[in-house]
Amino acid sequence: MNEVLSLIFALMAGIVLGMFFFGGLWWTIRRGLSSSRPALWFFGSMLLRTAIVVLGFYYVLGDDWRRLLAALLGFVIARLAVTRLTRGTQQATLQIQEADHAT
Repeated sequence: MNEVLSLIFALMAGIVLGMFFFGGLWWTIRRGLSSSRPALWFFGSMLLRTAIVVLGFYYVLGDDWRRLLAALLGFVIARLAVTRLTRGTQQATLQIQEADHAT
């Protein structure tokens, strides 16, 4: 029973890490496109997001490879969820950018 709870915790942690990573990527893209220094935004965000996610996976892994697999599954689930949730705002952003370029 304790093993099942450990895997559920790892799955949930993977979802949280994935939401942080891909939500942060979405936020960075929106901010970076309108910034005067987009390279700083993208590079800084990549370093911060990657460091937090790697540390999170390291913490979740502990000493059991099955927890890592559960966390990776949660990470992929979060990627699918963030992609689906931001799909509508993605199209609106592209339309705004096209309108800005036309003027």
